[in-house]
Amino acid sequence: MREFIVEADGGSRGNPGPAGYGAVVCDAATGQTLLEAAEYIGVATNNVAEYRGLLAGLRAAHTLDPAATVHVRMDSKLVIEQMSGRWKIKHPSMKPLATEARTVFPPDRVTYEWIPRAENKHADRLANEAMDAGARGEQWSPGDSVAELEAGPIATAAAAAGGSAAAAGTPAVVAAGHQDVSGTTTRGWTSAPDLGAPATLVLLRHGETPLTPQKRFSGSGGTDPALSAAGRDQAHRAADALARRGTVQTVLASPLARTRETAEIVAARLGLDVVVEDGLRETDFGAWEGLTFGEVRDRYPDDLNAWLADPAARPTGGGESFAEVAARIAVTKDELVTTHAGRTVLLVTHVTPIKTLVRLALGAPPESLFRMELSAASLSAVAYYADGNASVRLFNDTSHLR
Repeated sequence: MREFIVEADGGSRGNPGPAGYGAVVCDAATGQTLLEAAEYIGVATNNVAEYRGLLAGLRAAHTLDPAATVHVRMDSKLVIEQMSGRWKIKHPSMKPLATEARTVFPPDRVTYEWIPRAENKHADRLANEAMDAGARGEQWSPGDSVAELEAGPIATAAAAAGGSAAAAGTPAVVAAGHQDVSGTTTRGWTSAPDLGAPATLVLLRHGETPLTPQKRFSGSGGTDPALSAAGRDQAHRAADALARRGTVQTVLASPLARTRETAEIVAARLGLDVVVEDGLRETDFGAWEGLTFGEVRDRYPDDLNAWLADPAARPTGGGESFAEVAARIAVTKDELVTTHAGRTVLLVTHVTPIKTLVRLALGAPPESLFRMELSAASLSAVAYYADGNASVRLFNDTSHLR
């Protein structure tokens, strides 16, 4: 029995936004690339694009040999875990795609493996080529591909792809989309660089604690309060809103109790696990922990005035300055953007880290932190592109709480 390896990927520039997928079928014995598939699919989410890539890869393998076994490799943990049956599929846009993917081959002839993004470059390149073509108003065609191909005699694959004039010794490729009706193709690089899909950080402030309505300083050096009943309700509402969007692929949380509890509620709704990221912790407010702004002003007026005027000033008692927090957040952001390039990640964190991420994305001065309102359980989002630029997509959205 013949065995194929299918590698697939999908992306969305905006999530949801202009989206495309790519898939490649290889011979498991020789490693030769047999077929490629790619398509621009219009506005969709990353997850939908990834499922479309999986479906196209399975269909391409089926054209080569309907009796084959298939090993699917993807860097989407969501798709791999759901198709393996370990995670439930809840999003309405993905359920029919997953159902259809299971009908291409008998389930006992398909296995699934998660791989790091660095090992899925071929399919990722095809997905980006399809999105580039879509941005030009064209359809992706095999002749445009700059993805690396393995050479080898695959005349059978060429015939299965529809009898295209692929010479012996040349890999066959097939476009899983519509042909360019103009009959012309623009090849090579466009004037704009291919930045690929951005890393999108969705920023969720934790739900209320008993200290939140009292507007008390509550950082990483205090009593570490848990969520109140109102805060848990807010977390469930945020979870429902994020589930409806269906775009989050990873959930990270600050190590503090209120963020971990919020993150666990959301992750359970999304069928994901929570990863604790220490860099997302709240500022240490030193001796001000648990006090209101008025109490701090009465007890430590000089320290408070210095803190408000200078980002390098620390709260009383050796807390963190805004400058120190900004340096910590910048390092954390860079690591996350590199690790999760092209993906959507939920960060469950606090007021200062979220405001700092937004400030840095906008290139705004430190005093802008005092000019932002950030409600409990609010959602914000920032997208980071490969050229280092950032785009603030959302700030302090509380519509899901109303």
